[in-house]
Amino acid sequence: MNMPDPQAMASAWMSQMSDPSQWESWFKVPEAAELPVAAIMHDAAVAIKPGALEQLRDEYMLSFGALWQDMLAGKAPPLADRRFASAAWQGNPMSAFNAASYLLNAQFLTAMADAVEATPHQKQKIRFAVQQMVDAMSPANFLATNPEAQQKLLDTKGESLSKGLANMLADMNKGHISLSDESAFEVGRNLAMTPGQVVFEHPLFQLIQYTPSTPQVHQRPLLMVPPCINKYYILDLQPENSLVKYAVDQGNTVFLISWSNPDQSLAHTTWDDYVDQGVIQAIAVAQDISGQDKLNLLGFCVGGTIVSTALAVLAARGQHPASSLTLLTTFLDFSDTGVLDVFVDEVQVALREQSLKDGGLMPGRDLASTFSSLRPNDLVWNYVQSNYLKGNEPAPFDLLYWNSDSTNLPGPMFCWYLRHTYLDNSLKVPGKLSVAGVPVDLSLIDCPVFVYGSREDHIVPWPSAYGSLAVLNPGRPAANRFVLGASGHIAGVINSPAKNKRSYWTSDAPAGGGKGARPRTPDDWLAAATEHAGSWWPEWAQFLADHGGKDVKARAKPGNTRYKAIEAAPGRYVKVKAD
Repeated sequence: MNMPDPQAMASAWMSQMSDPSQWESWFKVPEAAELPVAAIMHDAAVAIKPGALEQLRDEYMLSFGALWQDMLAGKAPPLADRRFASAAWQGNPMSAFNAASYLLNAQFLTAMADAVEATPHQKQKIRFAVQQMVDAMSPANFLATNPEAQQKLLDTKGESLSKGLANMLADMNKGHISLSDESAFEVGRNLAMTPGQVVFEHPLFQLIQYTPSTPQVHQRPLLMVPPCINKYYILDLQPENSLVKYAVDQGNTVFLISWSNPDQSLAHTTWDDYVDQGVIQAIAVAQDISGQDKLNLLGFCVGGTIVSTALAVLAARGQHPASSLTLLTTFLDFSDTGVLDVFVDEVQVALREQSLKDGGLMPGRDLASTFSSLRPNDLVWNYVQSNYLKGNEPAPFDLLYWNSDSTNLPGPMFCWYLRHTYLDNSLKVPGKLSVAGVPVDLSLIDCPVFVYGSREDHIVPWPSAYGSLAVLNPGRPAANRFVLGASGHIAGVINSPAKNKRSYWTSDAPAGGGKGARPRTPDDWLAAATEHAGSWWPEWAQFLADHGGKDVKARAKPGNTRYKAIEAAPGRYVKVKAD
């Protein structure tokens, strides 16, 4: 038997991958990303310096040769990657070599992407596309090269393959990979269970008023504005991890916006509509029902951007309905949008505007695939391996069930949001934008602000969440409070005290610019911060209590004579599935 020449193997691979013009066929990125990497590299005349490429080639050849010699000597290569941690990989010399070769090739590709001379935006897009390709080409993703899947195929006498094909066909019919046992959950049965009533509805949203659980409540109610890009019940999953239930149990009269899942009847809806007909109308209804002029307001993610815009519009009209404002993982300053920046440039935004600006829908499945591409190993390939190659059924997981419950967005609203925030970063500039007929100046919002960021957030990097402090209350920084939580965009927010998990950071250190001022930079803030075990929710509950007014007797009935109960929570809107 003739053994292949390792030098020839390595040289052939190097020859292909050292030429950027050959990269295009390797890149497998989500359709929503629209990242023509090869075109970017050639059109922008980017390149890798010959000296840098030669050094990478030499390092690669040396490492590949050592790997090949270890294989011939029967020495198992180290596999410091959790995808290859099982005995099936470690104990099979050929599988171990395949995995080690893959890791070496991945390391080389990543180094090549880092060595490309390009603008920062181009370089980030190239890095992202390379990572997509690297993750997609893992030998763990293919039955022919996954020893775990092969062993299960033998152990089950082919049943795992049969089940895997059935799982794949079922997911194709659903239009998404199953991340959870979707039969285990139902909104209104074991998700979104906090008791309440829909007291107002508009084509754009339903307003839920939750039933008090304490004899007395704070005088000023809480209005929660979730992101319209997902279903609201991320804030009300199950009783033990429901932020809604927690807020109710802390003595708050809670109202919450349940956004509609847009169909063609809402295809012309604008950002102005979400602000004026959505949040501003919800504020007015909550004021009418509660009899209070002032409310505590909360916005999560894009919900925070919308509610902040709404308060700026009201301020321009001479109205200040907020007793306080809470922003959870929210952008107001879009200077650093992290990895999402790869999806936003003039060309991509113009393409979206051409197709959607005058009407149409941004499909929820496209948005979901985009967000999944930010963590492909966790949200795509892990389930390809488990569900399809091994024939496993995914376990029940409420958060991942919610993650797959997509929502559409109206095209005009989506295009406005892309251009004026992610692309142009105009929202933070006083008077640069007009919404609902008035100029927007976020600095006119006159209330204390609680800003929360998640330390491992890949959607809203925590320094960007911290950046809201420079936009809000610029003349009185002591009115702002920042809390940093552990974990990511969702898990960091949904961290109930009942579970006693994770940690959070707070800091009262001055910035040196005046008594009570906050540190100037995120790094300054974190250096002076104190870490606390457990959930940040009690810190927020105290903030609400401080701005909730006196305690009054809880009302037994929802709504009032003008706004009567329509149906029980969670209402109809949240149950509508995206097409």
